[in-house]
Amino acid sequence: MLHELSIRNLAVIEEANVQFHKGFHVLTGETGAGKSIMIDALSLVVGGRGSSDMVRYGCDRTEVEALFDLPTDHPVWQRLSALGIQHDSSEMLIVRRELTASGKSSSRVNGQLVTITMLREIGESLVNIHGQHEHQSLLKSEQHLEWLDMYGGAELLSVKRQYQEQYERLLLVRSQLHELDNTSRHNVHMQDLYAFQVEEITAAKLKPGEDEELLEQRKMLMYAEKRSSSVNEAYGLLNDGQGLDAISRAISRLTDIVSYDETALSPMLEQLQSAFYTAEDVMYQLRSYRDGIESDPQQLQYVEDRLDLIRSLKRKYGETIEEIQTYLEKITEERDKLENREELLEQLKAQEAEIYAEAYLVAQKLSELRQEAAQQLSGEIKEHLTQLQMGAANFEVNLQTLPKDETSYVRLSATGIDHAVFMMSTNPGEPLKPLHKVASGGEMSRIMLALKTIFAAIDQIPVLVFDEVDTGVSGRAAQAIAEKLSKLAKDCQVFSITHLPQVACMADHHYEIRKQFVGERTYTSVVELTDELRINELARMLGGVEITEKTKHHAQEMLDLAIGLKGA
Repeated sequence: MLHELSIRNLAVIEEANVQFHKGFHVLTGETGAGKSIMIDALSLVVGGRGSSDMVRYGCDRTEVEALFDLPTDHPVWQRLSALGIQHDSSEMLIVRRELTASGKSSSRVNGQLVTITMLREIGESLVNIHGQHEHQSLLKSEQHLEWLDMYGGAELLSVKRQYQEQYERLLLVRSQLHELDNTSRHNVHMQDLYAFQVEEITAAKLKPGEDEELLEQRKMLMYAEKRSSSVNEAYGLLNDGQGLDAISRAISRLTDIVSYDETALSPMLEQLQSAFYTAEDVMYQLRSYRDGIESDPQQLQYVEDRLDLIRSLKRKYGETIEEIQTYLEKITEERDKLENREELLEQLKAQEAEIYAEAYLVAQKLSELRQEAAQQLSGEIKEHLTQLQMGAANFEVNLQTLPKDETSYVRLSATGIDHAVFMMSTNPGEPLKPLHKVASGGEMSRIMLALKTIFAAIDQIPVLVFDEVDTGVSGRAAQAIAEKLSKLAKDCQVFSITHLPQVACMADHHYEIRKQFVGERTYTSVVELTDELRINELARMLGGVEITEKTKHHAQEMLDLAIGLKGA
């Protein structure tokens, strides 16, 4: 439930901290007092649209914060986990929204920043606000099937998911068929082009890393003579008496005198000896390397030609040999498709027929479950409408199968083979017609209330808000709406903005929205009414501006009757 709502600098509300309770709440007040602002505040914290116009004049920002007390098994906790928002289901949930005068918005859930999309997704599990605009959504027949599926419960929704999986497979195959069936000169041209490209790349017999190996080999072949000349000269310097022989003579001279000063001469002698052996080993390696150098103009020409071929293929098909090979795999597949087009067409058509048959069977099962749900929903709505003083009305969920397509198959849609329309007749003997053709504003309010009552137990939304759901009704119908709201509040927290005393007296908690003028500014406050204050407000609603003893007596009588009805 909504435990507390804090508002700062929202329109004419400078500051309001309101605590709520379980059960049925009503918000009343004179016209223009700002009752709708409370709905706007609650809408903001669940992701509703905000604008800079909502910021109180002269202030830099609007702040709205809501505190929710929810059971540990409520679906919102799973949604928070999926969104990566830290939480403890044993504690209260804090949702905060800020709007700046420049139009910027920021949102936090349990202190963690969230996007408006995330906030809206979370808010869908917390609060359901019903205003006059929802009458319009109820008139849209394309939404009626969604209402029916929600009512159908877990089994129906499971079958619906199975169908949608099959339908997506069907769309994929049909897309492939359409693409393959698009025969033209372009396809023939592409087939020839793919064949040429496959042959060109395949004939090259490319190997991964081959270009790097060829570049290294090219460098070796190009500088073979220079390498041979330089190595031969280095070998000669070591072997012709100026190299190793000089070091050998130096070793001999030091050997003759090392005994006279071993401390100084012995290390130098060892270094010379080591240098001699190292130089001797290098000389042998140089000779071996020199003998292995080959100057092969034909091999060099082959390497140059091979590199030219690879460069040419890179310009056409990819920057690396790996990319060229990937491209080869792709066009080989495309070529095979075009070459085996007829065979593939037959395979895809057979696959389409098979998937269609499977999807149609699931769609039929889905339709049967919808028929059952439609009958149950129709009966339940009629029962609620009777309780709402519309006993003469007849309501029916009309479920029709979609028409066949040009192939004489039943047309499958993303939702199955059904089209649902809510039908109604308000008077006995009149034919059933779509809602938008027969229902008045007051009747629409009661139909929506009946639906909300039914769906409250299904969607597990803890807070229901009705913005003047009693518009267009009076008398016994208003009393029936009040009783329905009161019963609904036994399963969830219900808020209603109302002008009718019949509705207000049935509430468990009554709040008055008061507007005051101080200086040149307007201030709105929210006051929870009890005892005499509540009697006075009901009397005002009954008799207008002037409150008399008679209207107060009537208000007390209405409260006493309401307490009796709720206790019955």
